[in-house]
Amino acid sequence: MRKLGKYSRSVSIIGVGCTPFMNTLEDPETNGLTESELFGYASIMAMKDAGISPKDIQVYFHGQAASVPTSDQANANVHPNDWFGTHGLGSYSHQQACSTGYLGLDLGVQSVASGKNDFVLTGCVDMGSDVFAPGKPAHFREKLTNQGFVAMVARSYDRAYCRHFEAGSFIQFDDYNVLYAKEYNLSKDQMDDVLNALAISNRRSAARNPLAKNRKEYAELAKEAGFDDVMEYMRSPEHNPMLSHTMRRSGFEDRADGAAACILCPTEIAHQFKEQPIEVLGVGNSVVEAMHPHLELEGTRRAIGQVYEVTGVKPEEIDLLLGNDFFLSSSIMSAEESGYLPRGEAWKYILAGRTAFDGDKPINTGGGRCSFGHAHAASGMADIYEAVTQMRGKAGERQVKKLPRTVLIRGFGGAQNICVPILRTVDGGGK
Repeated sequence: MRKLGKYSRSVSIIGVGCTPFMNTLEDPETNGLTESELFGYASIMAMKDAGISPKDIQVYFHGQAASVPTSDQANANVHPNDWFGTHGLGSYSHQQACSTGYLGLDLGVQSVASGKNDFVLTGCVDMGSDVFAPGKPAHFREKLTNQGFVAMVARSYDRAYCRHFEAGSFIQFDDYNVLYAKEYNLSKDQMDDVLNALAISNRRSAARNPLAKNRKEYAELAKEAGFDDVMEYMRSPEHNPMLSHTMRRSGFEDRADGAAACILCPTEIAHQFKEQPIEVLGVGNSVVEAMHPHLELEGTRRAIGQVYEVTGVKPEEIDLLLGNDFFLSSSIMSAEESGYLPRGEAWKYILAGRTAFDGDKPINTGGGRCSFGHAHAASGMADIYEAVTQMRGKAGERQVKKLPRTVLIRGFGGAQNICVPILRTVDGGGK
């Protein structure tokens, strides 16, 4: 494992902002919004949360999963500059598929830690449920079909030397499920129940999250469909069909449009601002190309090992775990590989309800990709928003029982990027 160096100075988050995750085409009030407007909205929220103005920002980072195929624009960082009051400000564009948001945090932290900048805005945006209309202005959008989405994702893979994304859905979707079930002697039905229980838990969180795309619990949907038992509803081929050997519709991302952002500054001055600052202790990174078997598992192990080594944080110190779960089973991987849950025991915790927002080992309290919604690049930054919201005790109905002091976030993107930040509450911070 490659070791990381320490930051030259400590960096903290002092402001966060996040738009609702939604399908903009479905609502006349949002139909016609562009990525630039969404990015500006989240950025203004983050600055307001921090209590600073646009003139305080010295640079911003703009993240999008892949701006050309979704937006038909290159150099996406230049377009939103005037939307949040930073006319003429220097900025950087970066694209790392669905890991973009986590890496956006890392890039912003490095900018402050180096001493080059004191106040950095880093944000991400994507419109995952729709796509640009060819030949028309940017506010004209069309629904993104599954076929179109798969064609976009295929660009993340080296089609000359590694397996193609479209080579077979079973390879992509079922890899970890099959490994896990085999190693711990779970039957197909048991694994199905575990994933269904996790989906139910995440939807309970999303139903209590005003920014979530899906606000109706599965228990309520089951009753509407005539089921007395929500698990029977989840096993129903009609209402929750299998899309691969082991994963149902409820276990896959629900594409959405949205943006999120955060404001960073040196920890030594973070207490001057109005909200509780959250320190970024460190970030682990790994990239494992798709030609390698079990790429997500290997990359997760490497990145988590890095961040534990550089921060000195122990697994037992983690109070909350958040992570990219466009495949729902990724939550199990993240929990066990980080030591947040005992190896081989996560499935038991899930079935017992212990990973719910009101359990003793909460995971993905915002609702996760399958219920909160997945706006690709923006989703990782939305995890930062959720972590900070929980750590400040401002999550409302979905607030976890024990105020989290230390949070581990595991990012994963279709370009095989793994990024793992660890956040910690700054003692005595906030006005």
